Amino acid sequence: MVALLRVIAVMIFAVFMFVFGCGYSLLTPRNPKLVYIIGGKFCKMASVFGFKLELRFPEDAYERGQHMYVANHQNNWDLFTVSAAVTPKVVTVGKKSLVWIPLFGQLYWITGNILIDRFNRSKAKGTIDQVVDRMKSSDVSVWMFPEGTRSRGRGMLPFKTGAFHAAIGAGLPIIPIVCSTTQDKIKFNRWNNGHVIVEMLPPISTENYSKENVRELANLVREQMKAKLEELDQEVERLNNQK
Repeated sequence: MVALLRVIAVMIFAVFMFVFGCGYSLLTPRNPKLVYIIGGKFCKMASVFGFKLELRFPEDAYERGQHMYVANHQNNWDLFTVSAAVTPKVVTVGKKSLVWIPLFGQLYWITGNILIDRFNRSKAKGTIDQVVDRMKSSDVSVWMFPEGTRSRGRGMLPFKTGAFHAAIGAGLPIIPIVCSTTQDKIKFNRWNNGHVIVEMLPPISTENYSKENVRELANLVREQMKAKLEELDQEVERLNNQK
């Protein structure tokens, strides 16, 4: 019964967001402010799915200016968890096939996100160059998932270097965002799904890095995010066991 009610709620929410989101976005299509305005609504579904979403951001999170944001990528729950960490004037980079997902894909495109063909290396490189050019010519920040695909409970996967090439090319710091593990932790048919914590880590400078040592930067960021993920998972387990 719980699962059925949630399915109905998701369907209503999806239709509402498509109608409202696309209608609102048509006023200023592909405006970078739209991702924050529209995308931020998805985390409001946390209570419907039965989990308590705790956000840990520094006080200046919305006043930092341009950065490259990177986050761990677990599963479809990311849409309702890490989306809460999107700040104004941030666009995300997603795979090109997302545009074909009914309702969501069209909303993803019209809100100004960047689509990349990750199976075509030359096009992918061209997209990274476009990301750099866009950041240099505007005050837009970019959000990427450096694992490149959903981990689905396999831990934090090795990082691809695209996001770090872009950060170095644009001369911008990197802000890691970590979400506690949701794979097999959130059950659609369970009323209470416990805690989920999303934390924004301190910026990491790219000043002393170049394309020659970009892998070193990627590994540094990954190690910090992996350590934070383990820390958050332990805390979530303690919080859930207190009930």
